[in-house]
Amino acid sequence: MSTTTQTRTAVVARGLTKVYGAGDAAVHALRGVDVDFAAEAFTAIMGPSGSGKSTLMHCLAGLDTVTDGRVGIGDAELTRLNDKQLTLLRRERVGFIFQAFNLLPTLTAEQNIRLPLEIAGRQADQALFDRVIETVGLRDRLGHRPSELSGGQQQRVAVARALISKPQVIFADEPTGNLDSRSGAEVLAFLRRSVRELGQTIVMVTHDPVAAAYADRVIFLRDGLLVSELERPTPQTVLDALMALEA
Repeated sequence: MSTTTQTRTAVVARGLTKVYGAGDAAVHALRGVDVDFAAEAFTAIMGPSGSGKSTLMHCLAGLDTVTDGRVGIGDAELTRLNDKQLTLLRRERVGFIFQAFNLLPTLTAEQNIRLPLEIAGRQADQALFDRVIETVGLRDRLGHRPSELSGGQQQRVAVARALISKPQVIFADEPTGNLDSRSGAEVLAFLRRSVRELGQTIVMVTHDPVAAAYADRVIFLRDGLLVSELERPTPQTVLDALMALEA
C-alpha cells in the first residue's frame, strides 16, 4: 500500500469467539478471529465444512450474537448494541443476498427491489435506482413476478434489492448456490461491477473456487480460526489453498 493512499475499513472483527452449547457439548465455531474487510472491495470467505465461515458472516452482519470479542461496521460497534439498535443498523447500513433469493412472490421485481426502502420509510434515489437496474440488467423485467423469472434473474433482483439502499456493506451467503454455472457467472459479474462502478463493499461466503476468484481477496478459515488469505485470486490458486487446508 502506498503512503498516500490509505485503505478504509468497512468491517472489523477482534477476538471474535462463538461457542454453541456448554460443557462437554460445547462447539467452538469461532476461536478468536481477528480480521478487517476493506471498504469498496469484494472479499470472499472460504473454508472446509464446519470451518466457521457462515458463523463468521452471521456474527459480522449482526444476525448472530458473539460469545466474546467485538465486531464493528463503520463507526458502530455491534457487540454494544441492543436488539432495537441492531435491527436499525441492519436496516440502514447492511444489505443481504441469500442463496434462496427470499423474494416476495406476490410483488413484482421492482416492488421487491424497493421493499427495503419502503420498510425504512425512505424514498429511492431515482438516479441510483436507474444505475442499479442498468448494472444488473433488469430493465425489461421490472414488472414480472418472481415466478415469471429464471433463477438467475431472481437472484439479480435480490442483488438489486441489496444495492438500492446503498448499504455500507453487503453480506452474500452462497449467492450462486442455487444457480447453474451461467446464471451464477452473471450474478458474480454484477457483484463485481457493483464494487467497481458503485463503490460497494461485499463480503461473500462461498465454497466455489470459481466464485471466489471474482473477489479481490479470499480469507480462509479452518476449525474456527483464520489461517490464511489470498490477494488477486484465480480459481486455481483458490483451489490450491483449499487443498492445502484439507491436507
